[in-house]
Amino acid sequence: MQQVKAVIARSKGAPVELVTINVPDPGPGEALVQVQACGVCHTDLHYREGGINDEFPFLLGHEAAGVVEAVGEGVSEVAPGDFVVLNWRAVCGECRACKRGEPQYCFATHNATQKMTLEDGTELSPALGIGAFAEKTLVAAGQCTKVDPEARPAAVGLLGCGVMAGIGAAINTGNVGRGMSVAVIGCGGVGAAAVAGAALAGAAKIIAVDLDDKKLDGARKLGATHTVNSKEQDAVEAIQGLTDGNGADVVIDAVGRPETWKQAFYARDLAGTVVLVGVPTPDMTIPEIPLIDVFGRGGSLKSSWYGDCLPSRDFPMLVDLYRQGRLDLDAFVTEEIGIGDVEAAFEKMHHGDVLRSVVLL
Repeated sequence: MQQVKAVIARSKGAPVELVTINVPDPGPGEALVQVQACGVCHTDLHYREGGINDEFPFLLGHEAAGVVEAVGEGVSEVAPGDFVVLNWRAVCGECRACKRGEPQYCFATHNATQKMTLEDGTELSPALGIGAFAEKTLVAAGQCTKVDPEARPAAVGLLGCGVMAGIGAAINTGNVGRGMSVAVIGCGGVGAAAVAGAALAGAAKIIAVDLDDKKLDGARKLGATHTVNSKEQDAVEAIQGLTDGNGADVVIDAVGRPETWKQAFYARDLAGTVVLVGVPTPDMTIPEIPLIDVFGRGGSLKSSWYGDCLPSRDFPMLVDLYRQGRLDLDAFVTEEIGIGDVEAAFEKMHHGDVLRSVVLL
C-alpha cells in the first residue's frame, strides 16, 4: 500500500478537499498508475453536486494520462513503464455486445476490485472507476490504453473522456463522411471536439452553434466552416439557410437539453441523423413532437455513449493524428493547474471561461 495526495468530494455540494489517501498494491487484473495529467471535466462537478449518485466520498478525476508503475497477477496488456491514457470502458469480452463483435458497446465494463480509502479506512468511490485527481490511482488493467510515449500528457489525457466523446459522436455514432454537412449545437469541450471530429472525417460544411462568440471562434479554429450565435438567430432556420433549405446531414446535440435536442431534430435533413452526446439530467423529457414528424422525416435518432469508442482502437489512432499535427488536442487545454486548484477550476467551468483546465501532477 502507498499513501498519496488526492482530491475528494466529501459531501454533496461541499468544496473539494486535498487529502492523503491509501492506494493498495495492484491485485489480479489491476494496474497502479502514476498520474501525470488529468482534465477537469463537467462529470467531476456532477459527482460533487450529487448528480451521479450519493456514494460519497468520491475520489474525483477521470480524464487522465500517466505511466504504469506496477501491475497485478495475470495482466498482459500493459507493463510497468508504459505510457497510458485511462478510460472508463474496460471491455469485458464476455457480454452479449462483446460476443456479437461490438465491444465498443460493452455492457459489463469493469473497474479495480480493491478500494482506495481515506487514511481512516473509509472507502472511496472513484469517479467513473478511475479517480485520477491523485498522484497515483488503482484501476483495472483494461482501463489503461497504451499510446505513443512522446505525446504530451496534458493533451492526450483528454481523450479519456470529453474529447473522445465529441470526436466519437461525429465519427463513430454519426458516421460523418466526406462531403457531408454537419451541425454541432453547443461548443464547449465536447462540442468543440465534435467539430474537430467532423473535420477529420472530411465533412464539407460544419456549422457550429452556441450562445457565446468566444466558443464559436474556438470552433472555427478547430474546423467549423460556419458559425451561428443562437442568441441572435434561430438555430434551426440558420442551419437550414446554410444547407440550401434542407437541414444538415448530421446534427449533434452537445448540450443535452430538451430545447437543444428539439433544435437538432428539426435542423436535420430528411433521412438525416440526430446524435445526442450532451448529458441530460434525470428530470428532463423530450419535448412534445408529433409522431408523424418522427416517421415522416426518416433517418435516425441516436445517443452517443463515450463517443461509441473502443479505446484500444481509437486512442492510439487519435494520438498518432495529434503527433502528425492533424488533430489539435493542444487547443483544448485552456490552462494547466496544480492539484490544489480543482475547486477554482470548477468555478471557471461554471462561468464558461475554459474548454479544459488540466491538473499536472
